[in-house]
Parts: sequence; structure tokens; C-alpha cells
Amino acid sequence: MSDAATAVEAQGGEAAPLLEVRNIETYYGPIMAIRGVSLAVPQGKVVVVLGANGAGKTTVLKTISGVMDPQKGQVIYQGAEITRQDPNRIVARGISHVPEGREVFPFLSVRENLDMGAFLRRDREGMQEDLERVFDYFPRLAERANQQAGQLSGGEQQMLAIGRALMGRPKLLLLDEPSLGLAPLLVKEIFDIVSRINREQGVSILLVEQNANVALQVGDIGYVLEVGRIVMEDSCKALLQKDDIKEFYLGQKETGVRGKRRWKKKKLWR
Repeated sequence: MSDAATAVEAQGGEAAPLLEVRNIETYYGPIMAIRGVSLAVPQGKVVVVLGANGAGKTTVLKTISGVMDPQKGQVIYQGAEITRQDPNRIVARGISHVPEGREVFPFLSVRENLDMGAFLRRDREGMQEDLERVFDYFPRLAERANQQAGQLSGGEQQMLAIGRALMGRPKLLLLDEPSLGLAPLLVKEIFDIVSRINREQGVSILLVEQNANVALQVGDIGYVLEVGRIVMEDSCKALLQKDDIKEFYLGQKETGVRGKRRWKKKKLWR
């Protein structure tokens, strides 16, 4: 069992996680973006990956969803290896990816965008049920169902991107920086709905974020990614109490005995 799976089991997770990433290495040309990353997502849990810009968070999600192929390592989902499979096959297995920057279809209506999320499905009755559920989560989408997606605000487009992913009825939802560029009130609204999706539908969620305070409040297990490596992992409650997280992600700087602020020193994770 990998270190990531062992950590999950220690947090009360299952011995066989829904998703396990084992020592993946993924490159952009000659540049190694992620370096031996291992993590696990237990069934029904919210797992958070924290990291600054360029840490490799987006690359991790792209590797899982098949958008990028790793040079080394494995991606295991429901006990089967899905490494290097085509993205459409991964979606069909029950993994939906909400990319950074939302990436809605701007010239299609809200309703048409949501229909695109269910393009692999044939169960019309189930699709209608899920559409109604999405409109329940995001009433503003119902109000703008016939409006072009490109005319929506940034927050509404983020709602649409999440709603489109839910139309695939996923077992695992990959969320890439859902708070990016949004006002604090909208961030709270989005994360409240993410919590509802996890709680009410039992959808497992892998969330990558820079907004550590909000992400750790909704998550169960957290990893910290720095320069393509996992440097810390623990329960989200425990991470919120760690000095390094308080300093480098929450902005809570402490003063040492000699009056020198720890944040001016070299960052040493422990």
C-alpha cells in the first residue's frame, strides 16, 4: 500500500480508496511539472490539494482526467488502472473535471451547456432529474437557462461549469481553483454548494485550491504541493493548526523569541 493510501486509512478511510495516485511524474516538454506525487481520495470524502501558482496542482488533475499522460506512475480508480486512458473513457467511468477558468461554451445557452455535460448518457428520465437537481443547487442558472453562457458573470459561469460536470452523474468530481477571481461572498456560496453535493449525493471530491482557509474548512484530508512534490499531508483540521499553513497560506505570521518573523526565514516544511 502506498504512503497516500496508508495516510487515508489512518484518517478513517477505506483500505481501498476510490482514487489512488501512485508516484506520478508528468512533464511539459523537458520540464518536470510534478515529481513522484502520491495521494488518495476515499469514497465520499473531500480531499484538498493546496499549493501556490506553478506548484503543479492543475497538472495533477489533468493527469488524472487523461488530458495529460504521465511519464511514470499509476492512476488507480475503483481498483482498476486508468493511467493514459482517453478522457472520454475516464468520464464514462464516473470522473468529471471542472477545469481552472471555467471554460464554458460561450455561444451556447446555459441549458445547452448543461446538456453537453450529459453527452454520454441515454437515460432521459435520469438526465431530467439531474437537471432539476442542478437548478436546485444553482437557482440563477434556472433563471438564465436560455441565456448565452458567455453573457454570465464569472460566478455564474463557475456555477455552470460545476453544474455541467454534475450532469455526468460523477462518482468523483475534480475541481480546479473554483474560487479563482470570485468575490468572497460568491466563494462562500460556491463552497457551500460543493459541501452540499458531497453530503447529499455522496460524490467524492478532489479539490485543488490556493484559498487555504475556505478549502480546509470544507475538506476532510489535505495535501500541500510545492514545486511538484507533496510536502505535507494530514487531516484538514490538523493542517489548519499547523504553523507553516498559518504563515504561508493563511497569512498569520508569528514573531519568534528574538523578534524575527518566521516567514522571513526559508520555508522548511515539517
